[in-house]
Amino acid sequence: MALGDLLIDLQSVAKHYGEGETRVDALRGVDLQVRAGEVIALLGPSGSGKTTLLNIIGCILDPSSGRVKLENEPVFDGRWLRRDLRKLRLDKIGFIFQAHNLLPFLTAEENVSVVLDLAGWPLDKGQKRALELLDYLEVAHRSREKPAHLSGGEAQRVAIARALANRPRIILADEPTAALDSKRAQLVMDLLRKLAEEQEACIVTVTHDEKIFDRFDRLIHLRDGRLLDS
Repeated sequence: MALGDLLIDLQSVAKHYGEGETRVDALRGVDLQVRAGEVIALLGPSGSGKTTLLNIIGCILDPSSGRVKLENEPVFDGRWLRRDLRKLRLDKIGFIFQAHNLLPFLTAEENVSVVLDLAGWPLDKGQKRALELLDYLEVAHRSREKPAHLSGGEAQRVAIARALANRPRIILADEPTAALDSKRAQLVMDLLRKLAEEQEACIVTVTHDEKIFDRFDRLIHLRDGRLLDS
């Protein structure tokens, strides 16, 4: 498959905590480029820097140094270049977590449309978009159910719909299949690949789940904060 636009471009990104003898280097000079249509995995032992890297891409964690571009927009170069990081995340990034983190007092549809409400969409358009996504993910028939009444697979699909609500082209997933059995894990990854291709997005996944390794275009290994290969 021909790859598309460069969506993530990290240059010499580093992150450390503390100074002097207590300094801990979580990331050391990471260069990473990810294009539209790519589905990649971040692999490595606990403490290798995977989640730190994901959180920097997601503009949640400040790098100590380096440069970050998202969709060809410089967003960090020694400092954040946008004042409103919350809006940046709403505009550009969708997050999927191991725990679906759905709001228990909202229905499936409301869990998706609330993101659009925060982004300033009119109520009716937000509801329509939410139902379209739930239908696309084959869970529209559960749109009026609250999370407690959804199966694990259904809840994860609703969480994916929420991540896609504002049409982000960068989707970050932290152990999205860890709570799923082998069949459902592979279905989720197949779905994410479909989304990457059809919506010209990229997927970056932190995972230890060996049963889905064959679903990725690249396996990127980190050890002691360094990128080993890609």
